[in-house]
Amino acid sequence: MKALLIVVDYQVDFVTGSLGFPEAVKLEEPICRKIEAARAAGADVIYTMDTHTEQYLQTAEGRALPIPHCIKGTPGWALYGKTADLLKDAPCFEKPAFGCAELLPFLRERQYDRVELCGLVSNLCVLTNTILAKTALPEAEIVVDAACTASADPKQNAEALDLLEALQVRVIR
Repeated sequence: MKALLIVVDYQVDFVTGSLGFPEAVKLEEPICRKIEAARAAGADVIYTMDTHTEQYLQTAEGRALPIPHCIKGTPGWALYGKTADLLKDAPCFEKPAFGCAELLPFLRERQYDRVELCGLVSNLCVLTNTILAKTALPEAEIVVDAACTASADPKQNAEALDLLEALQVRVIR
């Protein structure tokens, strides 16, 4: 079975920075275990990084969410904690929006049988990139582990996980 783990935006600004929240900090150990287990099982591992410029506030997202975050080259843009070391040799996909358009051709080319996603934030970037994975690989098993994702709003987190299940994504609860 050809498998892939995608770590979505586990960056300082989403954990302890400008958009950080307590539940995000608690994800570090489960995400690190997930990365180590994927590698031990022979799965590929990649990650995404929310990546903005100093002009973020002038973008559509910036006007809707006027909190500068993940500005490329700033401390908040960096991967958080131990994930930085675990992912240092993994392919990185920088993305200026919730979804990573480059994932579609990457996934289609490699034809994974199983794709698992973890990281932040469940109701935005994890949700969007999971839908992209399901779109690219409609016959693959697409998985999100609820213990490895979160949102600052617990209600939106639960709604996002419910929506993913409705879209035939396997949510591990």
